Amino acid sequence: MYVERPSRLAGAVVWTNSPSAPGARPVLPDGCMDLLWSEGRLLVAGPDTRAYAPKGPVAQWAGVRFYPGAAPALLGVPAHELRDSRVELADLWPAAEVRRLRDRVESAPDPATGLEEAALRRAAEAIPPDPLLRRLVTALDAGRPVAATADELGLGARQLHRRALTAFGYGPKTLARILRLQRALALARGGTPFAATATGAGYADQAHLARDVRQLTGMTLTDLLG
Repeated sequence: MYVERPSRLAGAVVWTNSPSAPGARPVLPDGCMDLLWSEGRLLVAGPDTRAYAPKGPVAQWAGVRFYPGAAPALLGVPAHELRDSRVELADLWPAAEVRRLRDRVESAPDPATGLEEAALRRAAEAIPPDPLLRRLVTALDAGRPVAATADELGLGARQLHRRALTAFGYGPKTLARILRLQRALALARGGTPFAATATGAGYADQAHLARDVRQLTGMTLTDLLG
């Protein structure tokens, strides 16, 4: 069973997943990165540009999903280096530091709480994320065009693209597309008809919605909601 709650770290979500059988649902692109724990392992989930299908035996998972663009400053690695990948934290940090973190996570009341405490400590020590990037996420999530948003932020196209690669793992147009997908899924899961979902999420029409869902997830919208 999957359960999530808001984190004490601004914009983040703390979650646990205890699947009861193999065949987990794919993880869909959402603009975020996660710090993960599973069966004593610490990993980082990079930003996805396509659906990620979990593999291997059934396992317990816990994670902190960071607000879009926030993770690189905390983890010390540009997002584009982790795009579409799951990486052992020991490949990014010194082994001794990872062992200490794992011990703290596993001595906490539960791994999810331990991960959240670790994220809060890192955030207190790290340089805060660029506030312009948070404004970018807010504008794109509201359906604002990328070019108009760049102008409003006072950034040129190349500068915006470079900063987006570091923070999100891909350019602002891909980020806008992924945020639009998430808006569509939220509407459809709430019972909005597909045609109205397409209009409300910012697609040209229902066919545009169907193509984008298929390209980003490998599934139809009906299958995703099933």
